[in-house]
Amino acid sequence: MRTHYCGEVSEGLLDQEVEVCGWVHRRRDHGGVIFIDLRDREGLLQVVFDPDREAAFATADRVRPEWVLKIKGRVRARPEGTINTTLRSGQVEVLGLEVEVLNEAKTPPFQLDEDGVGEDVRLRHRYIDLRRPEMQHNLRKRAQVTGFMHRFLDDQGFVDIETPMLTRATPEGARDFLVPSRLHAGSFYALPQSPQLFKQLLMMSGFDRYYQIVRCFRDEDLRADRQPEFTQLDIETSFMDEAGITGLVEKMVRELMAEVAGIELPDPFPRMTYAEAVERFGIDRPDLRIPMELVSVGDLLADVEFKVFSGPANDPRGRVAALKVPGGNALTRKQIDEYTQFVGRYGAKGLAYIKVNDPSLGAEGLQSPILKFLPESAIAEILQRTGAQAGDLIFFGADKAKVVNDALAALRVQVGHDLNLVADEWRPVWVLDFPMFEYDEADGRFYALHHPFTAPQVDSVEAFESADPEALLSRAYDLVLNGTELGGGSIRIHRPEMQSAVFARLGIDQAEAQEKFGFLLDALDYGAPPHGGIAFGLDRIIMLMTGAGSIRDVMAFPKTQTGACLLTEAPAAVDAAALNDLHIRVNPILKG
Repeated sequence: MRTHYCGEVSEGLLDQEVEVCGWVHRRRDHGGVIFIDLRDREGLLQVVFDPDREAAFATADRVRPEWVLKIKGRVRARPEGTINTTLRSGQVEVLGLEVEVLNEAKTPPFQLDEDGVGEDVRLRHRYIDLRRPEMQHNLRKRAQVTGFMHRFLDDQGFVDIETPMLTRATPEGARDFLVPSRLHAGSFYALPQSPQLFKQLLMMSGFDRYYQIVRCFRDEDLRADRQPEFTQLDIETSFMDEAGITGLVEKMVRELMAEVAGIELPDPFPRMTYAEAVERFGIDRPDLRIPMELVSVGDLLADVEFKVFSGPANDPRGRVAALKVPGGNALTRKQIDEYTQFVGRYGAKGLAYIKVNDPSLGAEGLQSPILKFLPESAIAEILQRTGAQAGDLIFFGADKAKVVNDALAALRVQVGHDLNLVADEWRPVWVLDFPMFEYDEADGRFYALHHPFTAPQVDSVEAFESADPEALLSRAYDLVLNGTELGGGSIRIHRPEMQSAVFARLGIDQAEAQEKFGFLLDALDYGAPPHGGIAFGLDRIIMLMTGAGSIRDVMAFPKTQTGACLLTEAPAAVDAAALNDLHIRVNPILKG
């Protein structure tokens, strides 16, 4: 129906006739001459209609935004002073000779170039929202990213293999989405949180290098970078250690960012242990663009009478840490109070601070309500460790180590953005040597920090069983870019006796392990190779690459933060007959 896309019409087509199709982006009547900006996926094209061609002019006069048109016209140069350098077609315009209305449209619920449209309105009318150039750009960028990944991994000898969408529920990780079985009354499938077990089975099947761009499902609380269904690049290899996997993946990410986004990343990526990341930044996904770090000062405050500090300083699971804010002396009491409320969301009971006026004067050059509780020797050492200068401010966190780390890590990022301290650059980092387990005080048990199939950094079952579980490290690794975890993976357990030992340490006895993971344990008995892999959050990569504020802006049909689809009104009730076929009865929701 057309000879060219709108955005492809350029000076090379001067004086030629073209036929284009698209949506009316704008219509302007300039006193006897009508301008229509026609839009398709390649961009905008200005079409001019004059009264000399009565039929075309009359049709152009009645069209409205978002009508679908086919236009035949002649390409000509724009008059001097009207060139639009922001458009690919901005050097030319088309003189409209014929116009056909392919479809009319109701007035849209929002203008495509309107700012501040509520996300609920955009998601409810997603088919209109997706017409916006920003959304077209994001989703085409997504296609370029997945195309690159396919080409890169194919060239590296990886095999693209699909794994099941209907599988078995697992006891670890987030909640599963369950799917009732009609043919097996009272039984349920689960939608996969990841293809973890299947990709390990593929290694045991001898495929050596597997990958898949796959949909995953997790029934968990949502936020800007989470969705109940999301896409990940899943990779697994045999006979390759951590250095080989991270090196291969690093090459892929570096070349991907350069080719698709024109972003140059360092070579090689820096590496950091989990312990160092938490010590310096309070979190295992540090944003290295922000020039602030946490500094432990608990050893300086263990003997002070100020229990707010000395209590955590003497608690084996406690921490007292300082965070120096360059130029933070300018913060008002109101702003400090707001930051105090902010860290309260992470469990912090307060936020102590010291304003540094002149560090050369010792305590006399400082300003803080807590100075009277601190000996001058401790104050001097705190200034020394933090490197505080005149005009800086030092925040303190004192509580259980997790509370301090969570609160100060979030505060560091928030203050960094508020005070424009975030460098305009790309800072990747590999985080290595994760703990094998984390202890949940509420449950009184250990959980796998990653998943229970991650290999420990000990070779024998005897060494594993005799080790302090909190001191055990795993062979796991995460790739972080600008404070966002792009992907995580590990070397897997390939010996059945080690897998059984890990299950036992997690409180999974032999009967439960056989019931839940019998197929994996059986496969391990038949010659499993050493293997490992990694999974990347595709949505997060594209969110960073495009500068989008949420992964919802790089997905075609996302859910809201409550897990609802406003477009289709899912989830929704189903009729009793369908439930009966599935052997399900829904209990009424009690109100009040």
